[in-house]
Amino acid sequence: MRRWPWRLVLALVFLGALPAFCTPADSQPSPLTGFNVIQSPGHPFGSPSAQLSLANAKRIGANTIAVVPFLWQGTPASPDPVRGKDMTDDQLRAAIRDAHALGLAVMVKPQVWVPQSWAGAVTMNFEENWAEWFANYGREIGRLARIATEEKAEAFAIGTELTETSQRPEWTALIETVRQSYSGRLVYMAHNIEEAETAPFWNRLDAIGVTLYPPLGDDDDRVGRLARMVQTAQRLDALAARTGKPVIVGEIGLRSAPGAAARPWESAEERPSAADPDLQAEVLADWLSILDRPSIRGVLIWRWLTDPDGGGPNDTDFTVQGKPAERILRCAWRARCEADPVRARLP
Repeated sequence: MRRWPWRLVLALVFLGALPAFCTPADSQPSPLTGFNVIQSPGHPFGSPSAQLSLANAKRIGANTIAVVPFLWQGTPASPDPVRGKDMTDDQLRAAIRDAHALGLAVMVKPQVWVPQSWAGAVTMNFEENWAEWFANYGREIGRLARIATEEKAEAFAIGTELTETSQRPEWTALIETVRQSYSGRLVYMAHNIEEAETAPFWNRLDAIGVTLYPPLGDDDDRVGRLARMVQTAQRLDALAARTGKPVIVGEIGLRSAPGAAARPWESAEERPSAADPDLQAEVLADWLSILDRPSIRGVLIWRWLTDPDGGGPNDTDFTVQGKPAERILRCAWRARCEADPVRARLP
């Protein structure tokens, strides 16, 4: 089965051969549509270039951004997570203020960075180290939550993809502590549907958060990809019904490289590759179509850079800027699908 070029995907939407994922012009957008915005070197939040980049995101149709300050710990078993040096408090404040000035809502979404590993590997070697880890993590999260409250950020994620920690009883006290310092919408971002289904604390939060990077099969197996996406979405429907909570998909994304569908979590640093921006656009189009359902109250794309010239057709990372994925998102969020030029190219 050959892969469908993104132009043909859009054309078939207009001709009625595929389920439409474009939002009608007279309807309201989902509560959260937008990007995880990452601060690029030389383009800090608050700078004119970062402000331009946020304005570009809104032009595409974003109504929300997630700002991602990182916490750092040396190894998965280190009990001393600390705030990273990627973003200062002043830059975090500037991000929220500049987004609000554009009419964008903001989620502050901290993530733990572990060199040569990832947040989902964080676990302690000894039981007594868990109390230390939660104390240090809670201190850093509390500091960020206070900034989010002071700047009136609309949502705050108490954690992202900490899969080995989510069954720990310490989360109960941590959630209650953050509630005392943060007055907005509180979420946690589970890693894939498996962690989301087993996390025990959804009743203490305002929404079910989840990042979605399941294996999607071969790049050219669109039928199989859609089946996997539908299965994931149906499980999210069931989880929302069981908990009575809406779902916020805090991340979907794919690097623009051949073979990325089989390993959607893989970064450009992990595997050098040629560029395939059409694959990225096709997968995001399918995700947006499948996730357009009542239980899901928001979808944020990974990722957008504060560099307004970031990305481009030869970039092989997750960034969607300057790639066909931008047009897919504009179609989904603003119903500007460039019907005439696309239809003119049909064979």
